[in-house]
Amino acid sequence: MNRYTTIIQAGLWKNNVGLVQLLGLCPLLAVTGTLINGLGLGIATILALIASNVTVSLTRHWIPTEVRLPIFVLLIASIVTIIELMIKAFYYDLYLALGIFIPLIVTNCAVIGRVEAFAFRQPVDRAFLDGLMMGLGFTLVLVMLGGLRELLGRGTLFDQAELLFGEFGYGLKITLFENYRGFLLAVLPPGAFFGLGLLIALKNLVDRQLALRTTSVFSWKSAQQQTSFPH
Repeated sequence: MNRYTTIIQAGLWKNNVGLVQLLGLCPLLAVTGTLINGLGLGIATILALIASNVTVSLTRHWIPTEVRLPIFVLLIASIVTIIELMIKAFYYDLYLALGIFIPLIVTNCAVIGRVEAFAFRQPVDRAFLDGLMMGLGFTLVLVMLGGLRELLGRGTLFDQAELLFGEFGYGLKITLFENYRGFLLAVLPPGAFFGLGLLIALKNLVDRQLALRTTSVFSWKSAQQQTSFPH
C-alpha cells in the first residue's frame, strides 16, 4: 500500500476526525441541525485544512521549532478570516446560519492538529492530500449527522439548500413525510450527541466485521497452505 492510499484511508475512515479522533465536536454538534448547515461548515473546514497544511508545508524550513505553535495559530487565523469574509460576501444567509462557528475554525483542534502532526513534517503534495482527506472525512460526518437530525426532526432533506446553492437550491428540498410534526429530541442539542453516538457505533461495527472477515480469510489461507504442503 503506497503512502497516498494510506493518507486517503486515514482521512476518510481509519483516523476520521469526527468518528475516531473526536476533534471539532463543538461545531460538529452545534451546526448539524440541517444537512445544508453541516455541508457549509464542512466546505469551510476543508478549505481551512488544505490552505493551512499547504502553507505550513511550504514554509516549514523557515519556521523555528521553538515558536511553531504561535506561528501556526497566526497562519490558521489569517486563512480562516479570509474564508469567513468570502462566505460573508457571497453566502451571507449561510454566514448568518453558521454564525460564530466559522471563525471558531481557528480553534478547531483538527486543523492545528494536522498542521502540527503532519504538514510540518511532510512535502506539499502529501500535506495537500492530508488536508483534503481529513476535511472530507469531517464533512461526511457533518453531512450524515445533519441529514439524520433533519430527517428525524423535520421530515425533510436539503431544507434551505438555497443558502448554499442559490436559486438552484430551491428545487433540492425533499419532503419525506407530509404533515410531519417532528421529533423534538433530534433538533435539540441532546439529539446531536445521540446521533453522533450512533454513527460511532456503526463505524465500530463495520470495523469489527471487516476485522473478523480478514481474520477468517487469513485462517483459511493458512489452512490451505498446510494442506498443500504437509510435513
